[in-house]
Amino acid sequence: MPKDHLNTVFKGALILSISSLVAKILSAVYRIPLQNMVGNTGFYVYQQIYPLYGIGMTFALNGFPNFISKLVAEQPDETSKSLIARRAFHILSGLSLVVFFGLQLGATWIAAHMGDVNLAPIISAVAWMFVFMPWLATGRGYYQGKFLMGPTAVSQLIEQVVRVAIIIMAAYFSVRLGWDNYRMGTWAMSSAPLAAICSSLIFTAFGLRYLLAPAPAPTHPLPSHRKLTKRFVIEGGTLCLVAAVVILLQLVDSFTVMRGLVHQGQLPEVAKALKGVYDRGQPLVQLGLVVATAFSATLLPALTDALAKRQPIEFKRQTQAMVHVSLALSMAATVGLVALMPQINRLLFGSLEGTTALRIYIISILFAALITTYTSVLQSLNEYTAMIISIIAGLATKVLANYIFVVHYGINGASAVTVLSLAVMFAVMWLGSPEDLQQVLLESGYLIKLLALSAVMGIVVILSCHQITALVGPILANTRGMAGIITVIGVLIGVLVFVAGAVYARLFTIREWLVLPYGKRLIKAVAKGKEHHS
Repeated sequence: MPKDHLNTVFKGALILSISSLVAKILSAVYRIPLQNMVGNTGFYVYQQIYPLYGIGMTFALNGFPNFISKLVAEQPDETSKSLIARRAFHILSGLSLVVFFGLQLGATWIAAHMGDVNLAPIISAVAWMFVFMPWLATGRGYYQGKFLMGPTAVSQLIEQVVRVAIIIMAAYFSVRLGWDNYRMGTWAMSSAPLAAICSSLIFTAFGLRYLLAPAPAPTHPLPSHRKLTKRFVIEGGTLCLVAAVVILLQLVDSFTVMRGLVHQGQLPEVAKALKGVYDRGQPLVQLGLVVATAFSATLLPALTDALAKRQPIEFKRQTQAMVHVSLALSMAATVGLVALMPQINRLLFGSLEGTTALRIYIISILFAALITTYTSVLQSLNEYTAMIISIIAGLATKVLANYIFVVHYGINGASAVTVLSLAVMFAVMWLGSPEDLQQVLLESGYLIKLLALSAVMGIVVILSCHQITALVGPILANTRGMAGIITVIGVLIGVLVFVAGAVYARLFTIREWLVLPYGKRLIKAVAKGKEHHS
């Protein structure tokens, strides 16, 4: 790969990584003020339908654009690139219309099977987003296939900013004007098609030139529509499923948790509020995943480069660094959030309801981060079989066990099955990976060191919080302000203990430290300290 071209790839990956990071943070953070404004039941109404939006945007933002970019990159000239994009647009248009009409015509049926027919108008509102999916996915995929990540990054940010603004405005007017929760939910979910329209405008020139104008004569043979559709289903479908793993588990929750709680004996209104409490875990898991995967993702271009240059040793080193950094950060985030959950729950959501369920749910971060990292490596190797089997196994676990566990254990059971499903998914993916990729987790006692260090960090944070609570008294400690202070202190103590322990136990290699923020400074500081003591 030429140096200039490689630099373009690196810069493009960096731009897309930054925009994705900002979009993910926005997507997680807005739900905290939303829950505070509309309460547990209002949050339940929004979260019941959110997985339908999440799946649609995952298809339009990650899954299909990544597949289309691969199709475009395979073409030898500009005419072929535009023609393959046009064919992709036609196939996606057919798919999106099927989904759109399915949701519109089946809205009442879907809502009834979620246990709440009042959700039907909200399902109809979010369905309109799928009309714009082909335009967005094709535009993003075309530019990514030419290694131009700017349009995708801008459209991604526009989509999130517009959607979040409309949702918060809907919540505000709901409180101000006394709307019921379902009217609020309909307006909030109307943000999805409106945001899709705004982000689609970025690709207007592309669409008018390449998708809607008369098609030029082909310069090279192109795959038939039938063959291309088959690739869309197999390759594109796999990428979409991988990108939407966590959201698919949430979709199962939408169909089982509310109904399971009612079957358990809860009144419908109580069940709705409890589902809203359970849904508090989703933004926390999203934020944890942002932390766990953001820095390891910076190694992806180097991984791709090592593969392109056929450097197996370098590829293995980069893979090891990705897995180690992702696992360490996800473990630290998981243990820290579990230890601080009572204070975080009070600070962000104003009560201690569901603390046990949230503590269980948070463990999802660990397995979801590992799945994301291993998926990136397997995709670069074009190893799809293990991914498909693992996703089927994890989803089957969730579908078969969720309702039963909710009936017997309430929202604690739903949290436990989510973690179990992700654990099954990762175990199957790990066992189906090449032997070198399996060994990355087991080399040089890394896992034992990390588990011991995380346990020490968790114990120190919990004891520190108990000590602060004892000093200020239970009444003051139970306020949101003090919960915030205890959380900040707990985070600082946790970070200090983890970093000091990682340095002492030599948890990371120098390459791995350099990926982390301030890693270079820390290496220099440790080196100076050794010189001073020698």
